[in-house]
Amino acid sequence: MRDQRSEIALSKYPGGVVARTRINSENLDLEERVVQINRVAKVVKGGRRFSFSTVVVVGDGKGHVGIGMGKASEVPEAIRKGVEAAKKNVIRVPLVHTTIPHEIITKFSSTKVMLRPAAPGTGVIAGRGVRPVIEAAGIKDLLTKVYGSNNPVNVVKAAYLALTALVSLDEMARRRSMTPYELHQRRLRRVVAPEPAETMT
Repeated sequence: MRDQRSEIALSKYPGGVVARTRINSENLDLEERVVQINRVAKVVKGGRRFSFSTVVVVGDGKGHVGIGMGKASEVPEAIRKGVEAAKKNVIRVPLVHTTIPHEIITKFSSTKVMLRPAAPGTGVIAGRGVRPVIEAAGIKDLLTKVYGSNNPVNVVKAAYLALTALVSLDEMARRRSMTPYELHQRRLRRVVAPEPAETMT
């Protein structure tokens, strides 16, 4: 099987990729979401043997999210394995109110996912592969775009990698020798900057 390599690139903050440490999910109230159930057939000497593979997302809606895959001869067992794998991959996602700290683009295999912060009240603009990951993490306002392959497995993994690579507002402020409040106010000024007045002729 061809090795699938993932590439992470920050669009606005190069060099900001931070490795997230997996956290213990036993004390978290995680909600399970099955993204995909796929039937797989294997040809053997006596005929075809069927099994099921699943992609599962878990999250508490408060900044914790994890993904996992499971495979078994029965659907319930495949889901159970996927949930166990997802709980082992739970990470903490840095949030700024109801959105993410900055824009980010990630690539997994032939799928590229873009996540962009949005103003309060925008909601989550995402497809069926990205939406479960975003909503499980508790993000309420976000703009997303998927380029390349729409394979649900690749889309889920690319979205998860994007959340893994996010840098918190405190960390970005520290790198710029600023306070988080000053950095946040600078962003707000860019968003609400007034348009130049037209001159009368």
